[in-house]
Amino acid sequence: MTKGQILKHNFTKGNLILYDVNDKETYYENSDGYWYKQEYDTNGNKTYFENSNGYWYKLEYDSNGNVIYSEDSQGSWYKREYDTNSNEIYFEDSEGFVRHSLV
Repeated sequence: MTKGQILKHNFTKGNLILYDVNDKETYYENSDGYWYKQEYDTNGNKTYFENSNGYWYKLEYDSNGNVIYSEDSQGSWYKREYDTNSNEIYFEDSEGFVRHSLV
C-alpha cells in the first residue's frame, strides 16, 4: 500500500509530495502509483533515494560535504577521499578502477 492510498490522497488535485521540517522533499507519488522517497542528513545532504521500480542508492559525506561513498541497487559503488581543501586524492569503484591524485 502506498502513502497516497494510506492518506486517501485525491490525485485529481495533484501529486502527493511530502516534505521534512527543513523543507526537503522526502516523498513523491503520482496517480499512476509511481513513488520515490528520499532521506537527508543533518546538513541537508541527500543520503538515500528509493523508488517504486526497486531502484535505490545511498550516499555518505565527509565533514566538508563531499560524497565519499556511493552505492546502488545495481551493485555499483565508489569510494572517494579528499584532502583538507576538498580536492579529490583517491577514487575507487566497483569496476576495479582506481585513481590516486597528487594535488
